[in-house]
Amino acid sequence: MGDFYQNGIITTLHNLVRRPVEDLEAELMSFRKARPMSLVLPSLYSELEGPALKNIVQELGKVPYLDQVVIGLDRASEAEYRHALEYFSELPQNFKVLWNDGPRLRAIDLKLREQNLAPTEMGKGRNVWYCFGYVLASGVSKSVALHDCDILTYSRDLVARLIYPVANPGFNYMFCKGYYARVADGKMNGRVSRLLVTPLIRALKKVCGPNDFLDYLDSYRYPLAGEFSFRTDVINDLRIPSDWGLEIGVLSEMKRNYATNRLCQVDIADVYDHKHQELSPEDASKGLSKMSMDIAKALFRKLATNGEIFSNEKFRTIKASYFRIALDFVETYQNDAIINGLTFDRHKEEKAVELFAQNVMRAGAYFLDNPMDTPFIPSWNRVTSAIPDIKEQLLEAVELDNEEFRP
Repeated sequence: MGDFYQNGIITTLHNLVRRPVEDLEAELMSFRKARPMSLVLPSLYSELEGPALKNIVQELGKVPYLDQVVIGLDRASEAEYRHALEYFSELPQNFKVLWNDGPRLRAIDLKLREQNLAPTEMGKGRNVWYCFGYVLASGVSKSVALHDCDILTYSRDLVARLIYPVANPGFNYMFCKGYYARVADGKMNGRVSRLLVTPLIRALKKVCGPNDFLDYLDSYRYPLAGEFSFRTDVINDLRIPSDWGLEIGVLSEMKRNYATNRLCQVDIADVYDHKHQELSPEDASKGLSKMSMDIAKALFRKLATNGEIFSNEKFRTIKASYFRIALDFVETYQNDAIINGLTFDRHKEEKAVELFAQNVMRAGAYFLDNPMDTPFIPSWNRVTSAIPDIKEQLLEAVELDNEEFRP
């Protein structure tokens, strides 16, 4: 049972009464006339073979209000793409699968690369960016939600609650972020959010002084949640990172483009679990180690664009402050776990904090050594300015792939 407390500077929409999903869906069906809705699902082909996606597809099969489902498929051969089209064919909604590794979309990517407009890294950010381009090109929807394909505890009320704030014509929200408690199998999850993001934001506040952007980020209950929704118009001006900084990058862009009273967060699940990344302390290019580096770099870049000046000495101070605050959080979470009867491995938690502290310094060194780094993918407005018919080309490529290979 959620509380009704409003913290920070954005609106929080709670789950107070466990409203039946059928009630939400009935309202969404009426909203559909003014605000038709799409859902974006960024997916690796391997997730079709995993334990979560089959249930997600079955649950979405019961959803009556979605006008379009757009699946971005990464790391798939032609045979695997054919299988994906068959796999998603049980969806009753109009659906399209973007074969990101296919020759048609590769040709579009090459055309964008020739003008330095293509995503520079493979990954979720690139996948999402092309899906958003297709949503804009198709012109089907006025509101769009996005969630991952590895949610083990998925039920269809998640997408209903997620898209409701931007689909309701009586609300003025342009963006909504999902949140939930990361508790599953009798223990706390969400280490990067709990042990890196929140302590690092608090440390940056202490070292850098009062900062509206940091206060804004600190208002989100789960800033790394991969679930969010927009009015479709928002996508045109959105610049997103192609690395693990995607979620922080999206939040940064929304703060830059809109007043905070147009943004909200909503409780979308009582229980939430998905596949877990390894800590990977021995390899900074993998797992939570890479994730922590990318997130720290995203925060430093954003603060720099707001006028913050960084140096080696400042990063050492940030790291020291972060380390102390994060260790204090470990004790807080341990006590929270104990009172709730959850298991808690303090040694593993503190090992994670030690790794994250090292990566805060590494991210700072990278930031200082690469002053011309531009990890953001250009907005679709910029791309269409350079290549006016690019959306039509993308739409045609996706349609031809789906027609040629669909069984």
